Amino acid sequence: MNKIITLTCLFVLVLPLSILAQQSEVFSNKDGAIKGFDPVAFFVESKAVLGVKEFAYDWKNATWHFATKKNKDLFVANPEKYAPQYGGYCAYGIADGHKAPTETNTWTVVDNKLYFNYNLQVKKEWSKDQLNLIKKADELWPTVKKD
Repeated sequence: MNKIITLTCLFVLVLPLSILAQQSEVFSNKDGAIKGFDPVAFFVESKAVLGVKEFAYDWKNATWHFATKKNKDLFVANPEKYAPQYGGYCAYGIADGHKAPTETNTWTVVDNKLYFNYNLQVKKEWSKDQLNLIKKADELWPTVKKD
């Protein structure tokens, strides 16, 4: 019985936080935008690199972290170039008309744009029809980002 009460309380407390996070234009958690990872590093180092609070920058109502001052400066000069598409939400989900959180290990750069997916299985499905799904997500994002 105590487990049921505990799980119910946890659900009631966590669900509103999850909903609020998905109402933002940028996927963010307590660690910042894209879970505190440096968006520039995906381009310049071709890997996921955790940013540090020392090199933080606020953009689009989210705090972005960078591993180096140079990466921060690159982002500040041109955030649209380095920020993930669809605010870091799942590219497959956006193509389906909804926001979904993402895992950092699902990243992909396509035509110099950064994309994330919900998990590795979703990334596998997304990769099968990537270009068409990107086109569809691009069309839907202006509406979905407001949700």
